[in-house]
Amino acid sequence: MGSEAAEKAVIAADAVKVLDLRWLKPNSIETERILSVLDETIAKLELSSLIPCIIGSLDRFADLLGPEIAANLMEYQKLSKQMEQLLVAAEEEGTTNQRGSLHLLEQHLKCSVRNILRLLLAIPSLCQALKYEVWAREPATEAFIKAFGEFRNFMLERLLTSPAEEEETVRLMEDISLRINKNTETITALQAELAAAIRTRDEEIQNKDNMIKDLRNSMEVLDECCKNNILQVKREGEKQQKEELRASQARCARLQQDIQQLEAQLNKQVLEHRASELALRKRKCRMETEILNWVQAYDADMAEKQAEFEEVHAAYTKEKAELSLLMEKHAVLLQEYSQIEEERRINEEKKKQALEKLAVMTLAATRIQAFWRGYLIRSTFKPKKKKKGKGKGKGAAWSRSSGSKLNVLTGDAPRPMSGVR
Repeated sequence: MGSEAAEKAVIAADAVKVLDLRWLKPNSIETERILSVLDETIAKLELSSLIPCIIGSLDRFADLLGPEIAANLMEYQKLSKQMEQLLVAAEEEGTTNQRGSLHLLEQHLKCSVRNILRLLLAIPSLCQALKYEVWAREPATEAFIKAFGEFRNFMLERLLTSPAEEEETVRLMEDISLRINKNTETITALQAELAAAIRTRDEEIQNKDNMIKDLRNSMEVLDECCKNNILQVKREGEKQQKEELRASQARCARLQQDIQQLEAQLNKQVLEHRASELALRKRKCRMETEILNWVQAYDADMAEKQAEFEEVHAAYTKEKAELSLLMEKHAVLLQEYSQIEEERRINEEKKKQALEKLAVMTLAATRIQAFWRGYLIRSTFKPKKKKKGKGKGKGAAWSRSSGSKLNVLTGDAPRPMSGVR
């Protein structure tokens, strides 16, 4: 799973690299020519969009433009006004009788624009100065120039994208579309679950509303019952109050006697309690002094603990910051290590391919040399068969000289001819 994820990540990075225009560089003369034509067209579009603004500030740029360019600009302004008048007249009349005049005037206007662009492009410094001026283009013109720039980038991408890269891009787009479809299905399922949950919640709310209505009705009935019970209780209470009032008066007389007796006991107990209170207050003062001493000792101990805690917390914060720095450095080093390992793997593959190519070339060269040597030997010994009637000494000398020439041509050391058949 880890290797598959790494492979998908590498493929996605290569696809993004293919789609990024910064990696695209012209690799042929035809591509450079096409791009130069497109860039020149964009420059002409940008410059032609500034012509109305230049005409509006013609007095300001009269000295910079020169008489010839100024005259052409005035002619363009005149043709533009005529074109506007013809278009307004055609709209008012609602006919197409002036189509020929419009077509002719349109041709003259195009020629005027071409002449102005030719004169302006002949002076690069003037073009740069006009581009540096702050001009407000129309939104439609700006959109058209931007669209043409995107078309230029699209053409560059199409010209520099190989079939393999294009297939990879198509595959990547298909993968993205599949993921989008899966995400859409997941969203649809979640929306269905959400709708079901909303319906369930609405049903629960409806049930609770019904329950609340029932409780309100029961509370109203209970309120009426309570009012009747309260009236009955009031009647019974008034009757019972009268009876208890008579009983309480007799009881108050008895209680008055008891109060007099209890007052005498109270005075006696007050004297006794004042003496005990004085003793308890002395004890309380002694206990408060001891408690104050203990509180002061506790505060001093807690202050020492707080100072120690702050020191430990400061050391912990410092070590935590150092740990975060080390973790960031570790992440950077791990990323660099991964890049280095990938570069090593690519270099090893290139070396392996080079060695295989060298082995194939060596084998081919060996076979070619062997074939060439056999051909030279056969071509050397063919005349020898035809000259059998002549002397042996002359033939042997000729074969030795031919063998030495063959060795010189093939780059081998001279060998005896007796072993050759």
